[in-house]
Amino acid sequence: MNLMKNPLKASTKMCLILFYSSLLLIFAVVFSIADDATSTFQSIRDGETVVSTGGTFELGFWSPDASNRRYVGIWYKHISVTTIVWVANRDKPLLDLSGVLKVTNPGILVLNHNMSTVWSSNTSRTAQNPVARLLDSGNLVVIDKSDDDSDNFLWQSFDYPGDTFLPGMKVGRNTVTGFNWHLRSWKSPQDPSQGNRTSQLGPKGYAELFVREGSVIKFRSGPCNGVRFSGNPQLNPNPIYTYGLVSEPDEMYYSYKLRNSSIFSRLVLTSDGHVQRYTWIDRTKGWDLYLTAQIDNCDKYAFCGVYGACNIEKSPVCSCLKGFTPKFPNEWDLVDWSNGCVRKTSLNCTGDVFQKYSGLKLPSTEQSWFNKSMNLKECEMVCMKNCSCTAYTNLDIRDGGTGCLLWYGDLIDIYIRMAAAEQDHEDDTKINAKYSESNAKKMRIIISTTVLSTGLLILGLALLFYVWKKKHQKGGKLVVLLCPSAFQTT
Repeated sequence: MNLMKNPLKASTKMCLILFYSSLLLIFAVVFSIADDATSTFQSIRDGETVVSTGGTFELGFWSPDASNRRYVGIWYKHISVTTIVWVANRDKPLLDLSGVLKVTNPGILVLNHNMSTVWSSNTSRTAQNPVARLLDSGNLVVIDKSDDDSDNFLWQSFDYPGDTFLPGMKVGRNTVTGFNWHLRSWKSPQDPSQGNRTSQLGPKGYAELFVREGSVIKFRSGPCNGVRFSGNPQLNPNPIYTYGLVSEPDEMYYSYKLRNSSIFSRLVLTSDGHVQRYTWIDRTKGWDLYLTAQIDNCDKYAFCGVYGACNIEKSPVCSCLKGFTPKFPNEWDLVDWSNGCVRKTSLNCTGDVFQKYSGLKLPSTEQSWFNKSMNLKECEMVCMKNCSCTAYTNLDIRDGGTGCLLWYGDLIDIYIRMAAAEQDHEDDTKINAKYSESNAKKMRIIISTTVLSTGLLILGLALLFYVWKKKHQKGGKLVVLLCPSAFQTT
């Protein structure tokens, strides 16, 4: 008898499971629609807010402490310390509570005050039913509600960053659209208007990140060596985020993603020009400084001048590379190294040998040339044949080294930092300087690198295959990850 009942019980259980699963699916769809409804708007007034689809961010009007200036901004919804990540009208604050942010045809966001336009977005496209939506990434977008493709943005705030770099944002450039994504600091901690500090990819040469005060370079990350930016040994694989320097035919950009969506982490260009990463610690209810790009004097751009190497562990911190001597010895005696070093013997392209230096931040690439397909030997031959070539290295130190990066002119902003992080990951960058013990032979510089550990090699190859597969499945363009750190594009 029991044997006859078991199939019926099993069938009943299966029906119940299917029934409740269907209910859960219906609820999920309903809540998803509700989320979209609460995050989508056509206009909001001062005093009203819009919450992102997943409840992470909030959009509305706000004022800095002890100020009557009103701004449209985006902040974290559930963080007790008000943290602004984007400001629309940063240079044109309102002075009362009459502001209205609305979407107009053909799809332009407009901030109005007493019937006059204070700030507006721009778009070259039109939409039948334009609406604005705050995504859970913190990206404010304008879309056509009639468009089935919800990612077909007419406009997005991520194309116009402020001082905060959120996951999914880009810092770089697109040659087709003309976008130059970069961070610009606030004028002060309580004034979101544009400051004079910027962080962006260099406009020429091989890609690296620069921080400028006006037009003056203050910090340089060093070019990526396939593992990380050579001037930032602290950028190791970590449990918080992955990052990548991505090269496509029409754009190159730096971006990052959080490993865990429950973690809040952001990169900020401060008003005094520091690039700092903060992570929210719920236990202490505060932002913890997780990483800063500028650690000491050696991180200051060209601190030791041309052909000078900076090592914070030594005293004095600046020294000339072998075959070079201080340009103005009296200045060096007064600990002023800014004019750098000069060659003891001029180059004439004959009698060259090599000297290696390890633990190196690669020199500034503003006067450089690169080729992704050449090997190190071919790179050396190209440099040897050109008397203007002063240095070379592999672009990518993985897989025994691939690609070629050449320097022309003086080498500047060289930083020797023998950090434990460098040794742990075996990406010990080396400089090889051409020299002779006698003055009859001349000097040049070449840079080479050691082989990365097998584990990172396998990871890198697997990652490149993953990206290749995804792009070809979509019929998209080939993406090359120059500095992947387990970073994946979408």
